[in-house]
Amino acid sequence: MAGNVETGMVLALSLCALLTVINLASLAMAGRRLGRDPGPSTFPARAPVSLVRPVCGIEAFSEEMLTRGFLLDYPDYELIFCVADADDPIVPLLHRLMAAHPRIPSRLIVGDERVSDNPKLNNCVRGWEAAGHDWVVLADSNVLMPPDYLQRLQAAWRANTGLVCSTPVGARPIGFFAELECAFLNTLQARWQYVGESVGLGFAQGKSMLWHKPFLESQGGIRALAAEIAEDAAATKLVRAAGRRVHLVASPFEQPLGRRTLREIWSRQQRWARLRRVTFPLFFAPEIGTGPLLPFTLAVACVPEPVMAGAALAMAGLWYAAEYALAVRAGWHRGPRLLLAFLVRDALFPAIWVSAWMQSAIVWRGNAMEIRPKEPGRLRPRASAA
Repeated sequence: MAGNVETGMVLALSLCALLTVINLASLAMAGRRLGRDPGPSTFPARAPVSLVRPVCGIEAFSEEMLTRGFLLDYPDYELIFCVADADDPIVPLLHRLMAAHPRIPSRLIVGDERVSDNPKLNNCVRGWEAAGHDWVVLADSNVLMPPDYLQRLQAAWRANTGLVCSTPVGARPIGFFAELECAFLNTLQARWQYVGESVGLGFAQGKSMLWHKPFLESQGGIRALAAEIAEDAAATKLVRAAGRRVHLVASPFEQPLGRRTLREIWSRQQRWARLRRVTFPLFFAPEIGTGPLLPFTLAVACVPEPVMAGAALAMAGLWYAAEYALAVRAGWHRGPRLLLAFLVRDALFPAIWVSAWMQSAIVWRGNAMEIRPKEPGRLRPRASAA
């Protein structure tokens, strides 16, 4: 019996130490990758670009985010806005911005195409088909675009690239729960995105996607992204199946958050977790080990000695200090409450992870849907262009 107890103690301590080392290694890898120029790009210099932006409703920073698209320091690009409903409150703002920036070719397409259960993908189809250039960027309406936005995407293009993306980085949080979202988005999710790319397992992220249109058309076109409920999951599988890679920009683009509620964060994280579980279950399963709660709780439970509790606290302190250092290194949001946000995030994450295994239903923009792989359907027009 004593031998079994000692074996359990050794295993618990070994697991705790192993996961701590993996976590610290991931932080070091992400810190090394962020901001680093990976070498010469193969993107054709000054090639014209079509920038397609699906929009829906008014958000906290809508006017600023959409205006940024007209102010890019790039010689030849067009802007195509896509809105599903002609009565959407964003439409008057778009008309005003287009009139205020006549030098940038822009247009608004009203009406989506029901090719999938994904409302954003449906909203992008007609914009993609209307794009007049071979290089197309699909960008969410809440991406904060710096003047060199297109150049930074293009700089990551290599001979083996199928897609260049940017993971969202939370910025401008108002209130603690927005800082909690920064803790999820930045030093956790963005970190692991860069780690994956560093080892040749780049995953697509739908916030900003630079496509070579002839390549995607050769793989079935934008409708092929309806093979999964999330277009970025479908994009990842499509690019890998074609023998190409997903690459990330050197420094990701910010997503201003404003104010958030705990309910919003819980709902969003549950949805993303369930999407990851269904589309990439083998990668999702070990996510439970990315936070310290599981290994440290296990170690303290198996070794009920005061010295173990002290050691666990010391390792947790090292864990969070390294995570905070990554935020400093990358220039991401930081502050004294961010450390508390790390703790709350890691306390919530096991429940989110378990919930993802228990059901596949999600609510997305008010639409209840079941997450499952599916074949692209036949195009069914819903409205006319305007």
